[in-house]
Amino acid sequence: MEPQLSHSVTGSVATVVIRHLPKRNAMTPAMWRALPPLLGALADDTGVRALVLTGEGGTFCAGADISTLRESPQEVQRLAVAAEEALAAFPKPTLAAVRGHCVGGGTQLAAACDLRFAQEGAVFGVTPARLGIVYPASSTRRLVSLVGPSAAKYLLFSGELIDTARALRTGLVDEVLPVGGLDRRVAEFTAVLVSRSQLTQAAAKEFADGRTDRDAHWNGRAQGNIDMAEGVAAFLEQRQPRFDWSLPGRG
Repeated sequence: MEPQLSHSVTGSVATVVIRHLPKRNAMTPAMWRALPPLLGALADDTGVRALVLTGEGGTFCAGADISTLRESPQEVQRLAVAAEEALAAFPKPTLAAVRGHCVGGGTQLAAACDLRFAQEGAVFGVTPARLGIVYPASSTRRLVSLVGPSAAKYLLFSGELIDTARALRTGLVDEVLPVGGLDRRVAEFTAVLVSRSQLTQAAAKEFADGRTDRDAHWNGRAQGNIDMAEGVAAFLEQRQPRFDWSLPGRG
């Protein structure tokens, strides 16, 4: 099978799968290029309320396909950053489900998700120092925001791989699941996500990501919003709320 990204939507959760098993799901230039338009289409789908990014088989993503770096490393890095930024800008909750290797560009993609759940035995690494590559400024800042300056420097300076225990301790991952438990936990948690108010989530995501120019926008949306009325009514009636507000598509 050719290296590719595949996707499916089940129960309001979109799942994007990185498929390139012979090279531990390494990303080719074509795969980097394909991710932003795919994310754009899923963002515009009002039936999608959360997104999971994962890899085929027993590995997440080993980063960029190193063989492509001989041709135009700057172009590959530009494509990787564009894909990372598109993932970070996805307006609905995103979760990376990680097995096996999550290295280099794979860690870039995982870090661009809102949350990261990992199976025991996964390994993480940021490896540009092994190749003499300057890690992108935006990617470096995102990593620092997740794990702090010291842990980011440890990863970037050494290029060493770390296990799930250290990744959890530093904040690189949010939950570690036993072997065989990752899919079930991701399904349970995304079911929770899609049951919650998308209005709350969309505003919280922008605020948490550092947007400082959208206070008035979200305050306006909050005035008399249907989700708040439904949430209060459901609480008083001791039932599950049915939130209807959704992000508008781009047309």
